[in-house]
This record gives sequence, C-alpha cells and structure tokens, in this order.
Amino acid sequence: MATYKEIRGTNIEVLESDPSNPVEGQVWYNSTSNVLKGQAVTTAGAWATGGALNTGIEKSGGAGIQTSALSFGGKLPSTTNGAESYNGSSWTEISNLGTARNALGGAGADNTSGLAFGGESPSGGNKNQTELWNGSSWTAVNTLNEARNSLASCGIQTAALASGGNSTDSPSNRATTESWNGTNWTTVNNMNNGRYNLAGGGTNTSAMAFGGYDTSQRAYSESWNGTNWTNTNDLNQARYSLAGCGTSNTSALAFGGQPGLGATSALTELWNGSNWTEDGDLNNARVSLTGAGTATLGLVFGGEGPPPARPFTEEWTGAGASVTRTFTDS
Repeated sequence: MATYKEIRGTNIEVLESDPSNPVEGQVWYNSTSNVLKGQAVTTAGAWATGGALNTGIEKSGGAGIQTSALSFGGKLPSTTNGAESYNGSSWTEISNLGTARNALGGAGADNTSGLAFGGESPSGGNKNQTELWNGSSWTAVNTLNEARNSLASCGIQTAALASGGNSTDSPSNRATTESWNGTNWTTVNNMNNGRYNLAGGGTNTSAMAFGGYDTSQRAYSESWNGTNWTNTNDLNQARYSLAGCGTSNTSALAFGGQPGLGATSALTELWNGSNWTEDGDLNNARVSLTGAGTATLGLVFGGEGPPPARPFTEEWTGAGASVTRTFTDS
C-alpha cells in the first residue's frame, strides 16, 4: 500500500497552529489541539452556526465578509442606532450610528470600512442620511437624493449602489437607483420593477437585485451592468424581506424571507449568471435578516422568525470552497 508521502510527495507535518494558506489535499497534525486536519474542496453548499449577535436584531444594515462584518441600526423591537462588529467567531459592540434607523442599506469591504444609508426613523419617516465607518466611529457624509427604506444595497465604502425601496412618494414602491462614488450619490437608470423589501449583491458596476414586494411577494430578478438593469430569470421562490450577498451580476446568493403572509422561508438560492438554483437551507428560517460576504463564503445574521428579533448568525460555505476539515474516528 502506498504511503501518504508517496502519494502527495511530502510527509504529514506536525504544526503548533494551522497553516495560513493550506492547499487542497494537504494534511497536518495540530499539536496544540491534538487533532489531524486536512484541506478539502466542498462539493455542496451548507450553512453552519456562527457566533451570535450580542442583541437580537431585525432590519439592520450590514457590510463586510464572512470573517469581518458589520451590523448597524435595525429594530429590537424599537428602532436603534446600535452597531456590532464580527471577527469571524464573535460579535463586539462598537460605536453607535449617529442616526437611529431600521430597514437601511449597507456597503463595505470589512468591519473597518462601512457605509450606512437610507432607512426608516423611529417615528416612521424615511431617511436619506449616509454615514461612514472608519473602524472606530461614524461620520455623516452627503445624503441620498431620495429618502427611502427597505432598499437593496451592495458595494464598498467608496463605490456603493442603492436600488428600489419604500418612499412617501406615489407609488411608494420605488425603482430609483443611486450610485455612490465615495463622495456623492448620483441618480442613475431605474430598475425595471419598482419594489421594496428586496435584496441584492455585487458592486456599483455589476450587481443583482432580487425578490421584494409591490402589491404581492415577487420572484423578480434584475442584473445591473453599471448603466442599465436587465430582467433575468426569476427566483424559484417569490418572497420579500429576504437577504442576499454576492460579488457581481454572475455570482449571488439569496436566502430567507417571507413567501407569503405569516410564512417564513429557509430557502437558499444560488445565481450563476443565468439561473437560480436551490441549495442548502438556512438552519433557522426567518425574515428581515441581513446578509454579507460572497456566494461562496457568505454570512447572515439577525432576523425574525417568529418574534422577537433573533441574534442568530450563520456562515455559508458554497460548493467549490476550500475548507479545513478535522479528521475524527467516527
């Protein structure tokens, strides 16, 4: 029988800590935790439990990636300006937003660089305020052109996108899209289907917006190329108050939401640039939840299902992701 060294060309290393950049097929013994580990590529997507928020929240804004994220604003059940930072294992309370609001948009690359915009005030009015997070405090910057809540959002602190939402104007379900360049919001071409309580993912030049509500729950899906929105194949499940994440208009993830009055969904769908495919369900079905990260390594936190607001955090590992596995004798 061939040895591991004959197959892989190297012995199993004994290390005090896991390697920083392991490659597929690499195996090592962690002498600190006394376990045998290896690096593998996943064949199916799944959600795993992450560190819980300090406070259950719904309708919060979010930003970042699976190992470095932000949650800000939201309802618990009253509207709050509270904020928390995630380091990949636990949440820490950080400085509050300057303006309390829920159902707001968020963008940002990690937990040191965030953008919060729009939302609903404690009294129920729409907000156009934008705030920038620098890793220690929030600063008010130039406002959205149209005050609204329950919008789709994506991007980073210097290049974000705000689309759709709920406004005091008629009709209240908006198709408005605005692009942020790090200094100002500019109104760009509208979505094809105005709606609110929708979700999105991507950048301000390549994005997806999906789900939502106008007169009923919708399965609408639209792709943004930096100039125009194009209708694409619908979600498999029509729903609103869902969450999403992704890196572009060819790679996105949609999860959770409300498929009908009083109903709560755990369904996860993966977008490959052409179609939505049903994938692994959330462990905790809920609505008004918040997403961050990518379609391969995603994050979801908060939400309601049923009341009160929940502190649940789940981490998504999609098919094809490189992950560290611990070998056991079971």
